[in-house]
Amino acid sequence: MRIPYETPPALGREFIELAPEVVAVILLTLATGWRHACAAEDVNANAGEVLMTERLRDGMRYALKSSPWKQIMVLPGTESRSNSSVIVPDGRTDIPLAFVEIFLRTQEHDPHAIIECKRIAGSNTHLCREYVVEGMDRFIQEKYGENHAIGFMVGYVLSGAPSESAEGVNAHLKRVSRDTDHLAPSSASDTPTWESQHARSRPSKPIRLHHAFLGL
Repeated sequence: MRIPYETPPALGREFIELAPEVVAVILLTLATGWRHACAAEDVNANAGEVLMTERLRDGMRYALKSSPWKQIMVLPGTESRSNSSVIVPDGRTDIPLAFVEIFLRTQEHDPHAIIECKRIAGSNTHLCREYVVEGMDRFIQEKYGENHAIGFMVGYVLSGAPSESAEGVNAHLKRVSRDTDHLAPSSASDTPTWESQHARSRPSKPIRLHHAFLGL
């Protein structure tokens, strides 16, 4: 099964634009993987973000075993460089994804999609702020996915409904006068998700973030 992406430019680093069906598969794999993760007794509201992410990664790998999308690789969390001019790693990606076909066609060794994970609760203003500042902004400021048109955010919902977490993030964005970055319900997947669109330093290359709020 071919994974479509935008035709690369003649010069410069390859710009990766995943097709809608690929986005849908990633979001479905997140939802299915999380159901497997929640079967573990140590995944609860008191668990740390690192443990939750490791369980989610294992669950996604398990889900892909029975999926036709065998060319998706769920990689370990790894140190990352925001661009090729940075020598010392300046970030650490939570769940990087690689696609065999994209690598074969572009020889792009860095992740082809990145999933950033945060604990969240709509009623917790601190966690909502961290979701934006330490999560979304890493994509918007090109610390992550500098050559990606699409990024992914996961919120581990500690309390309340997933929709309340989306509302809490939007409330924070409104408080800091960033209404244009708001999250809106998405039809990208059969599972409930949200999406947001963001300008970056290069106006011609904005980034769209897909948000999956995963309840315990």
